[in-house]
Formats: sequence, C-alpha cells, structure tokens
Amino acid sequence: MSHTGRTSPGRQPEHPEVGQIRLESVLSALADPVRLRIVSDLARGHQDMACISFELPVSKSTSTHHFRVLREAGIIRQYYEGTSRMSRLRTEELDACFPGLLAAVLHAQGVRV
Repeated sequence: MSHTGRTSPGRQPEHPEVGQIRLESVLSALADPVRLRIVSDLARGHQDMACISFELPVSKSTSTHHFRVLREAGIIRQYYEGTSRMSRLRTEELDACFPGLLAAVLHAQGVRV
C-alpha cells in the first residue's frame, strides 16, 4: 500500500493479510486501555498519525509494544514517512472481516465514526 511514494520499501513493518486477521486477536488487542486509546485517537479524524504524536501515559518502549500488538492483530497499518512511523486504522479491512465491530467498539468509547 503506497501512501506518498516517500516510504522506503525495506523498512515497512509486516502486517497480516485480511484473511489472517482473527477475531480473538482483535478483541484481545482492543481490551487494553492504552491500545483502545490509540484506536480512538486514530478514529477521531486523524487518518494517519505519527507514533510520537500520541500522548500516552506509558514509556516509549511500552508505547512501541502497544503499536506492535495493534499492527499484528490487523487493527492498524504502519508505514514510514521519512523518519516517522505513521499509523492508520484498517477500518475497511476490519469491516470486511467483522462488520460493525470497530464501529461498535468506538461508539462504546464515545467516538463518532
């Protein structure tokens, strides 16, 4: 998935294909309050956000772990733009796998989608 043409192909994190996204992984990832906050922030109109732009109540290494869990569960897609690692929700892919799940989770968090 090309975003701007400025990314380096060798530095792209791995993501599960749509057919590899599992409900138990998605639900487990969303059960953590910090990860749920990241997802909510992304859904609030910030389609692509640099990891450093999130104000999280955890250390940088713990933050990195949370982003990795979300990426490996198939909830977010990450890519590099220059030296920044950008994140975006995989809304369409998640809706294809689990229709309405992400919207319901976000609605429960008070996020309008």
